[in-house]
Amino acid sequence: MCGVIGVSLKDVSDSDLNIIENVFRQSMIRGKHATGVSYVKHGKVHTDKAGIPVTEFFRTRNVADWINEDGGIYLIGHIRYSTSDVRYNQPFDNGYLAIAHNGVISQEDPSTWEYKCETANDSELILRALENHSHPLWKYADRSMAVVTITSDKLLSGFRNHERPLWATSLPNGVIFTSTKDIALRSGLTSSGKCDMFTLYTYLDDNWGIERMWNDYSIEDLQ
Repeated sequence: MCGVIGVSLKDVSDSDLNIIENVFRQSMIRGKHATGVSYVKHGKVHTDKAGIPVTEFFRTRNVADWINEDGGIYLIGHIRYSTSDVRYNQPFDNGYLAIAHNGVISQEDPSTWEYKCETANDSELILRALENHSHPLWKYADRSMAVVTITSDKLLSGFRNHERPLWATSLPNGVIFTSTKDIALRSGLTSSGKCDMFTLYTYLDDNWGIERMWNDYSIEDLQ
């Protein structure tokens, strides 16, 4: 059980920064083993992660440092509850794309994985699949996942299957993804909606994109 966070907000205020920090802090209920963030600044994805709980993470971090040069903030976050070891924390990024994942993709030995990974954390397979233009929602349809991603051009996305929760809250200046509705409510967000299964949600420049996916078929075709 881990927590994932996604944020895309324009013209952020001090109130917005407080909400974002609250979302991280309230997400700690889903794990205390590690905390991480990937944010977009100067045209690149930057990642900061450490094997410490959120409360310690924010002793030396300031959300304001993640503000983009356009005055907005575009990030994903991960709160880890480790079921194996405390290495290879999330998010994972390659400089232009970052992912944060809650769930299980593979419990096989990493030597058997289809993609060559830099770590032994199976969540990295999400990143490698996307790099190879293979969407995890259909490639790993039978695995458990709730995923948020961010790209260097500020495209935020979120998706889940039937095994893991993901909620989205629309705000006048953007959107925030949280793992659960309770996390959103405790953070001061009151209009959250549960993301549909096998559906890709994207957000960029005030525009939602919603696409039902599974091997190029809609979820209704499979029911």
